[in-house]
Amino acid sequence: MHPFSLSRADDPAKAIAAHAFDPQLAFVAGGTDLIGLMKDRAALPERLLDINGLPNMARIEALPEGGVRIGALARMSDVAADTEVRRRFPVVAEALLFAASGQLRNMASIGGNIMQRTRCAYFRDEIGCRCNKRNRGSGCAAFHGLNRNHAIFGWSESCVATNPSDLAVALAAMDAIVIVQGKTGERLIPFADFHRLPGSTPERDNVLDRGDLIVAIEVPANVEASASHYLKVRDRASYEFALVSTAAAVEMDGRQIRSARLAMGGVAHKPWRLKPGCAEFRWTTSTGSVQRSLHRSPMPAPSPIMRSKSSLRSALPCVHCKPREHAHERCRTTDLTRRRPAQGGRRCTLHGRYFARRRSSCRNRL
Repeated sequence: MHPFSLSRADDPAKAIAAHAFDPQLAFVAGGTDLIGLMKDRAALPERLLDINGLPNMARIEALPEGGVRIGALARMSDVAADTEVRRRFPVVAEALLFAASGQLRNMASIGGNIMQRTRCAYFRDEIGCRCNKRNRGSGCAAFHGLNRNHAIFGWSESCVATNPSDLAVALAAMDAIVIVQGKTGERLIPFADFHRLPGSTPERDNVLDRGDLIVAIEVPANVEASASHYLKVRDRASYEFALVSTAAAVEMDGRQIRSARLAMGGVAHKPWRLKPGCAEFRWTTSTGSVQRSLHRSPMPAPSPIMRSKSSLRSALPCVHCKPREHAHERCRTTDLTRRRPAQGGRRCTLHGRYFARRRSSCRNRL
């Protein structure tokens, strides 16, 4: 574990000044992502500043016009259980309940959740895989590697990683606002502009600078919010990041959809907001189903190496077939994890089955 010192902040202005002045200092609240990054040696701050003692940053406040203001230090479980959040913005509560495990939700903060970094195995691999997010200019191993869980929109040759936050998808659909306190005062950042596409600087996940502190997130009232839902497709039913997810909210006029809000997760470096210009919805009364027709838009084209989010064969050699790239069904698998004793039991994304019986039968066949 990387050594570090820990101090506590009780004044926002002093915390902002310390963060702006010291490039080796990092804010920490729940620590559920930062500590993991430090263990993976993807982030190595020398000093941590505990901001849990900052006043009025854990409040969940129902606004009179119908929105909610969520303090950056509010815990995920508290926000998901809040009566007004559940009533006014069910998509936000559902996204939080789909995220992580109960223990993590009890600890993780809202501000930290929207800032969490990608779960790309190459970024999290401390052995030294090529990753422009860790070592700028080293390349992107995922571009021709294990990329089933990677971007299909907005990617660049520098990075094909995805944003892992479920909450961020719901907030993007609701056009939330991030309230940030910085060196020059307070500013409001539309959620659609908070995260960045990788471009040529994939090491930057968002627009925050040194000395910026997320104070709260405000979700404005809108007519679609009460009829909203979060859908997440993942490889297992609990505690798993999204293969793809969608936050949807609609306003109905009888059996006709008058307006809709959509955002997708697990498909880009940021929550992918679908605007009316690129997607239209029509309620067909005769069949009782919603039909969608996509139109040409200036969205970046899907990656040629990631035709879909299905179980594509990897371009890496199969661990069972040694040097040759596998082309047979018996070793074809999705991205799974298992322990390699040669690397000290560290969890790595590899080909292989997670049941010992299946691994054994495969070896017998080979």
